[in-house]
Amino acid sequence: MDDQNKNLILATALSFVVILVWFVMFPPPEQVAVDPNAPAALTENGVPALPTADTTSTETASEITEEASTPKAPRVAIDTPSLSGSISLQGGRIDELSLKNYRTTLDADSEIVQLLSPVGSVGAYQALFDWAPGSTLTFDDVPTPNTIWTADTQNALEPGKPITLRWSNTIGLTFTRTVAVDDDFMFTVTQSVTNTGDTTQRLAPESILERHGEPQDLKGFFILHEGAIRQSDGERDYIKYSNMPEFDADNRWSGGGAVADPVDVTSNGWVGFTDHYWMTTLIPEAETPFQSVLQYDSRRDIYRAIARMATIEVAPGATESVTTRVFAGAKEWENIRAYQNEGKVDGFLDSIDWGWFFFLTKPIFALLHWLNGVIGNMGWSIIALTLIIKAALLPLAYKSYVSMAKMKELQPQMEKLKEAAGDDKQKLQKSMMELYKKEKVNPASGCLPILMQIPIFFSLYKVIFVTLELRHAPFIAWIKDLSAPDPSSLYNLWGILPWDGPEAGSILALMFIGILPLMLGISMWLQQKLNPSPTDATQKMIFAWMPWVFMFMLGSFASGLVVYWIANNTITFIQQYLIMRSQGYKPDVFGNILSSFKRAPKPEDK
Repeated sequence: MDDQNKNLILATALSFVVILVWFVMFPPPEQVAVDPNAPAALTENGVPALPTADTTSTETASEITEEASTPKAPRVAIDTPSLSGSISLQGGRIDELSLKNYRTTLDADSEIVQLLSPVGSVGAYQALFDWAPGSTLTFDDVPTPNTIWTADTQNALEPGKPITLRWSNTIGLTFTRTVAVDDDFMFTVTQSVTNTGDTTQRLAPESILERHGEPQDLKGFFILHEGAIRQSDGERDYIKYSNMPEFDADNRWSGGGAVADPVDVTSNGWVGFTDHYWMTTLIPEAETPFQSVLQYDSRRDIYRAIARMATIEVAPGATESVTTRVFAGAKEWENIRAYQNEGKVDGFLDSIDWGWFFFLTKPIFALLHWLNGVIGNMGWSIIALTLIIKAALLPLAYKSYVSMAKMKELQPQMEKLKEAAGDDKQKLQKSMMELYKKEKVNPASGCLPILMQIPIFFSLYKVIFVTLELRHAPFIAWIKDLSAPDPSSLYNLWGILPWDGPEAGSILALMFIGILPLMLGISMWLQQKLNPSPTDATQKMIFAWMPWVFMFMLGSFASGLVVYWIANNTITFIQQYLIMRSQGYKPDVFGNILSSFKRAPKPEDK
């Protein structure tokens, strides 16, 4: 077997291995473990969060949430270009929120995506805002999640039209909560307390996200992070639901690890939960110290993300306020980037899970997003992106294909060297190396384009899988969602026969492939035909099967990735053909196709 065939076999084997085990390239980062039972430290800058010895109860405000939201409690509607829902005046909680511009399926009549839902509904999910009492106060003196607030208006909460909620206790404290919202997905909640009494009072404000049970649509695919996420002074943590620390009946940590323990944030940060395409986060004011807490209450099956502010003192006649933003919506790249750059939310763009190859996935998506803005179709944008990538790699590809063309020209000399060497493999190897050196040919250069494609392939897969902009993005005709596999199927002759194809993800769906995977196999097969079939029967069999094996392996991948692969194969075919022609070698594509159907000669035929 000559060196060229060895390299081709190596590249083939490498490609198979990469496709099969690529998932191991994207595991979540390892975290350094510390004692999970260590109590949260009190910092010098006054970020103990809620006082312990300085309270009249062992409960915190976030613990008083087991009662269901009263169905008859008054509500204030939320109506923006992006959101619809309502705020319950029981607790002043944001607990009903849907995303107007996103539907659960491709069906135009399907329900819009619901992000937050009240306690008592399946998958209850809500945002709460509370105060923890100091030593001279009790929980009867501060608003809790079950307090009934009074709204200053019956009108809906709209952009530019904030609402204010009020509640007063019997000892001279008046609490107000002003809620504003922008055109997209950001709420601004300002909590204030005015002391009309004659005694200084101490309180600690906090904001809470509560999720009852794990999400119903949890993907559980480890290329994608789903669970808690937080940014703490430039450090980012990703915590799965299964790794959330439990909070037992004595309010002590009983699980978790360093990454999930309470974190004292001194400058900038945020904390919340992220799904595949949606996210809810609490964002305290910049330069405002707070404690970032994640916990799982096993008694109620509730996951919590909490931003606890430092305890404040409210003197008689004084008013103190704290502002927290709440992002609740879709992880749209443009909006997330604007909130980071213009809204000064530190590291917010990395709430999108870019993975280990972030240095590739970020610019690849930015370019793809720009192309889509120009072209207006994500499928054609992927093809345009492929052209740009191939153009960037053209110098490397040119050298590779020139070397391959020279290798073809050297075939007669290589055959003579084999005859002269006979069974002396060492002599043959030495003669081959001398020939390569003389003709300035690198036999390994043919593998370089394949090796360069591997990280690009992984990065593009990551982009297509995690970014919202590919969700339900149509291409042509039957391709309505580039983030999903090709829905057509050989089972019903790609829609000609009057029955549906097999269910997505089933064995039949993998066997009866769609049109795009078939085009992928054909494009790989034609690319092979630029070169004659190997004379060795084993090599010939491997190369004959390779396109069709890849066709089935990639058939269940996202349509967008298959579109990229088809475009890549097509451009590679054209590049290689033209470059080889420019070097004096004329690929006989049709002749190679015909020869591939001929029976390989058996020893007895010779």
